[in-house]
Amino acid sequence: MREVLRAGSVGGAARGMRITQPSASARLARLERRIGIELFERDTTGARPTTAGAELARQADHILGHLEGAFGAARAAASDRPLVVGSFASLTSLLFPALDALLPEVAIEQRQDHGPTLVQWVAEGTMDAAFVAIADQVTLPSGVVAHPIGLDPLALFRAAGVQPMSSGRMPLRDRPVIVSTFDLRLDELLDRLQRLGADARRGVTLATAISMARRRGHLAVLPRSAVAMDLHPDEAIDRLPFRMSVQLTMITGRRPDPRLLGITGALRKELGLRPPARRSSSD
Repeated sequence: MREVLRAGSVGGAARGMRITQPSASARLARLERRIGIELFERDTTGARPTTAGAELARQADHILGHLEGAFGAARAAASDRPLVVGSFASLTSLLFPALDALLPEVAIEQRQDHGPTLVQWVAEGTMDAAFVAIADQVTLPSGVVAHPIGLDPLALFRAAGVQPMSSGRMPLRDRPVIVSTFDLRLDELLDRLQRLGADARRGVTLATAISMARRRGHLAVLPRSAVAMDLHPDEAIDRLPFRMSVQLTMITGRRPDPRLLGITGALRKELGLRPPARRSSSD
């Protein structure tokens, strides 16, 4: 109806809506039958609104204006709503400052727990996103989507004055090595280091592993991001004799918040990660 009023004819309205004139005429006729009054006077010169048609057009403009305002209010409410984001203890000190820098106008409610618990909270709808390193090692619940952020290679940390590993088939022979990682492959990592001769032992957290290595003059194997931004003078990060990485993944519901989706690339750079191994997928 509004197109007929704007164009001055049914044919002009049809062209504006990119439909046929018979289709436009049928739509107008259905509307007139529904409300039981004639809305336009039509002849060979065009279509002119009746008094009732002009009033209906005015009311329609008023209603649509309110509807657009409602849409705008809904969008504003969504953009102002705090984001509930969770991660595991070893990552929170890196993740949340990065999110705060990338989303300075967004209030973020921070949560911390183990990976499986965080994923379940997202599945239940009580959290917008969980950043975990176990997404490719567990069965994800139905209704969540995994968005790989980036790969964090494992590296060998050397405190000041600690000798690098040697060469040969047993480059870590009899060397105490403190080991900590984000994911579920700690036992596999310990086994690989022991095969290289290391006296490998667990660090309960990344911070613990780093502190032990510094205090005792030991080597430490951990995700590179855990220490790369906080190296002390004369400390170093060396490559391991084998390649192994942890994949950081953002878990969301099927309709992720666009504010989070829009910063995944920037977040990868903030955390010093490599591009992810695969694209996002849903369970």
